Amino acid sequence: MGLFKSFISQTRKPEGFLGKVMLNGMNSGHGKMADWGMSQLDIDNPKFIAELGCGGGRNAAELLGRYSKAKVWAVDYSPLSVQKAAEYNKEAIADGRCKVTEGDVSNLSLPKEKFDLATAFETVYFWGNLNKCFAGVFSILNSGGCFMIVNELDGADASGKKYEKIIDGMTVYTAEEIEEALENVGFTEIKTVHHEQNPWICVIAKKGM
Repeated sequence: MGLFKSFISQTRKPEGFLGKVMLNGMNSGHGKMADWGMSQLDIDNPKFIAELGCGGGRNAAELLGRYSKAKVWAVDYSPLSVQKAAEYNKEAIADGRCKVTEGDVSNLSLPKEKFDLATAFETVYFWGNLNKCFAGVFSILNSGGCFMIVNELDGADASGKKYEKIIDGMTVYTAEEIEEALENVGFTEIKTVHHEQNPWICVIAKKGM
């Protein structure tokens, strides 16, 4: 259990050799879930996208591919994740379409009211105070901007509680808890989609005009 716990705990803040293995696994293993979440988006030609908790950078690359005119600013509080995401998106960075920086969602230093879309894949489990973090996301979105959260665990599945016991600082929020925190900070038009077969959820909210 010791090695397993050490490895699984890398989902929170990847570090060292195990962190590199975890990031590679995230890029490959979470692709279908992330793509399913992106398919729920109904947004035309966003110019600026914030990818929060970017991990190994795969989803930032997918967003760049889906929205050919967009620029993506990817953020993670793990220096190793920042390094891996930058490597994964090095061509887009060289082209001026992508930026990858270290940052904490509880104290976002991104430009205010700049982004048309903010995304969070498999990361809000570790955000702690959702109201504070969601307020930060709200502040960086422009009027009419969207915030999308995609989780592999919906808080109602037994496996989620198992991981909470193994990984320190992890909370598997239910869709209702996420929706309530979004409403608390001012988001509107909140929509939750549940996957037909897996305990995946996609929550999309808008910042009013």
